[in-house]
Amino acid sequence: NEAMQGTELYIMVLLVLLTMVVIWLLPKLTKKIPAALTAIVITTGIVYFADVQVSTVGSYIIEGGGTGLSGKFPTLNTELWQNLPLNLNTLSFIIPYAFLAASVGLIESLMTMNLVDELTETRGNGNKECIAQGAGNIVSGLFGGTGGCGMIGQTVININAGGRGKLSGVVMALTLLTFILFADTYIEKVPIAALVGVMFMMVIETFAWSSFRILRKIPKADAFVLITVSVVTVVFDLAIAVFIGVIIAALVFAWENAKKIRARKRIKEDGTKVYEIWGPLFFGSVTAFHEKFDVKNDPKNIEIDFVESRI
Repeated sequence: NEAMQGTELYIMVLLVLLTMVVIWLLPKLTKKIPAALTAIVITTGIVYFADVQVSTVGSYIIEGGGTGLSGKFPTLNTELWQNLPLNLNTLSFIIPYAFLAASVGLIESLMTMNLVDELTETRGNGNKECIAQGAGNIVSGLFGGTGGCGMIGQTVININAGGRGKLSGVVMALTLLTFILFADTYIEKVPIAALVGVMFMMVIETFAWSSFRILRKIPKADAFVLITVSVVTVVFDLAIAVFIGVIIAALVFAWENAKKIRARKRIKEDGTKVYEIWGPLFFGSVTAFHEKFDVKNDPKNIEIDFVESRI
């Protein structure tokens, strides 16, 4: 796969910009028509009737050796199970990839659910979401399909189009199934530029631009986690980014709280000064521990009580 150059690249950029402009402009004129779908139809119409030579969904299917699924209903993939050796070697090979795929799917689905809760002012059930997704992916695998999850981009498009109930997700799934089974010929004519434009608009809408404004106001550790997770997500994937972010945040939290060592002071009747130490004492809290004592002004007899401390 080579990068686009010359005229093909310029046409691609223009079509992407056209799609983005339609999505941005249409809601200002009317909200009764779904902007993303309209933008895809307009861009596809221009490419088809003007016979513009650009990459389409069909060109990628042909390059990948696809034969189309029109009219073919899915059946249990018995050939897969007949040729799959069921032993520990197979399991050890599958587990790492399955774990990463499941982690990414669950994380993105829960993120999507939180986004939906904010946009619709409702409250979803994370447990139901995870169980339903896992059950659906198991059934999909039995038929030779790939795993899926809740997608932020598709969800935002759905909500912007007016779909806010549970039925909207069912309709989307049935519509997608109908297209795959009976209308793949038409889907293959959709230019990739239209889909890229739609996703660019979804990214712009869902990205937390306020992060840049608060970057200098939040603790440095939080800013470091935010930037690290963003970079790792782009370079590797969401699962690795989340794990790294959680580990860094946990270590920072543990370190900051471990340094919070306190000392309660009191004087006994015989003049002995007592320091009652609260909090863990380890190499990270040694400096704070030293600062609790007034060596020059303390009496001769000192008692340090570690009853509420861990060393």
